[in-house]
Amino acid sequence: MSDVAAIVLAAGRGTRFGEEPKLLARLGGKPLVRHVAEAAAHSRAHPVIVVTGHRAEEVEFQLQGLPVGIVRNDLFGDGLSTSLKAGFSALPPETRAAIVLLGDMPFVTTELIDALIAGWQEKGEPAALIPTYGGQRGNPVVLSCALQAAVKTLSGDTGAGLILRGRTDVVEWPTDDAAIVRDIDTLEEFSKYQS
Repeated sequence: MSDVAAIVLAAGRGTRFGEEPKLLARLGGKPLVRHVAEAAAHSRAHPVIVVTGHRAEEVEFQLQGLPVGIVRNDLFGDGLSTSLKAGFSALPPETRAAIVLLGDMPFVTTELIDALIAGWQEKGEPAALIPTYGGQRGNPVVLSCALQAAVKTLSGDTGAGLILRGRTDVVEWPTDDAAIVRDIDTLEEFSKYQS
């Protein structure tokens, strides 16, 4: 049993994508959110918690058969912080950290997730382990549960970056895996990846 959980953030509206729900857009025959949830489900992270909100029933339907827990965030309209808080609130008490994945990053693999968890442990379990690609920070990020109280203070459409700024116990983890910076925000970006 791992003491590092996974939180998949899949509650947002994805308004820049257009009318259709971004997380349900199909890439390689599967919805974006299913790619991310499968990668997490096959990793050493346990449990895997998917935070849903916008079009929750449709998103949850696409996750059927996966060993994931669902947490509904009814406050998703208030921004990303509410989903992060909902995910952290659902973690078992023995959890030491959570790797936070974005539902619109379908190229993140199980191997990358496992490498980030191992990196966090090898670096002495810092407050956060943030992957970088070519000097650019990306996702997923490993967040220590020592940050749980700070996460609760977040509001609006902000992620963990706000509470990590200026801390000396945040470790950057260079990788040559471009998946950490390949999220899909617009239909134009999505069409680039469709074969």
